[in-house]
Amino acid sequence: MKLFRTGLAAFAALATISVSPAVSVAQDKGTIGIAMPTKSSARWISDGNSMVEQFKDAGYATDLQYAEDDIPNQLAQIENMITKGADVLVIAAIDGTTLSNALENAAAAGIKVVAYDRLIRDSGNVDYYATFDNFKVGVQQATSLVNGLKERFGDGPYNIELFGGSPDDNNAYFFYDGAMSVLQPLIDDGTIVIQSGQMGMDTVGTLRWDGAVAQARMDNLLSAHYTDKTLHGALSPYDGLSIGILSSLKGVGYGSGDLKMPIVSGQDAEVQSVKSILAGEQYSTVFKDTRELARVTVGMVNALVEGGEPEINDTTTYDNGVKVVPSYLLEPVSVDKSNWEEVLIGSGYYTKDQIQ
Repeated sequence: MKLFRTGLAAFAALATISVSPAVSVAQDKGTIGIAMPTKSSARWISDGNSMVEQFKDAGYATDLQYAEDDIPNQLAQIENMITKGADVLVIAAIDGTTLSNALENAAAAGIKVVAYDRLIRDSGNVDYYATFDNFKVGVQQATSLVNGLKERFGDGPYNIELFGGSPDDNNAYFFYDGAMSVLQPLIDDGTIVIQSGQMGMDTVGTLRWDGAVAQARMDNLLSAHYTDKTLHGALSPYDGLSIGILSSLKGVGYGSGDLKMPIVSGQDAEVQSVKSILAGEQYSTVFKDTRELARVTVGMVNALVEGGEPEINDTTTYDNGVKVVPSYLLEPVSVDKSNWEEVLIGSGYYTKDQIQ
């Protein structure tokens, strides 16, 4: 029965190829293996869809796989792409330190590797990196947080708490460092107070960017440090964490009566968080246009396949522990109530119906 099902699947695949000009044209230029971390975030679904569409438009077949934040699953998917003869691998790593052996196999098979949005560490077999200016993302988050504190609470001092991204994601450190370049001087002069004293990625990091973990940590912070004090803000590096943080805050009465909602930052402009911004809960987010990131990635891959040099604009920032990976950095955009429509609707990323 297993053999029959396998044969049936192969026949169905061949049938699909024979009636789909886009796929047969795509096969002329080769197959691109795309390894994405998870479908639990709308952002990664958008990334995958954008790349598949743009690679097909450029004449490539694609093998898109999501690993659901399971590292062995992602490794198995990448090894399978190598075995099936992918021409180039585009990888958004779950844990950027776990892929060295798989990338050695890719190099041995002559397969080039583009790290997508998340840097792959500890391997010399990463050819290029396409991402956003992640330090600037952190700067924008902290700047928005400070602006919101002034707007909502007047002059300081302000009580805030810090949340970091997943410690196995290299980007999380850039977000945190960028934010702290803005916040640390204000902490030093007493304008901002971290009542818990919890600072540093080893303390405030949130494994796998899990919103439930962030919510539980905020619950603990509030009960331990804010029974007789008011929280004014929270640095959150990602919308999924922001939702969890806000749930915790609302659970103890923030945002109702005389207890103003603290200023909470975010990232990725996910629909739920944009709606939250319009509802006066989350204060801001950072928009990273995944269509543009896909465009840059497709350009890199096309250059590699055709024997050319991919376009890059950074050769110093991203040292992965073995080499400085040549990179292309895109510009992030801070979004709040004042500009969401211009940025998100005006660019065609969302329609108004999706948000309102």
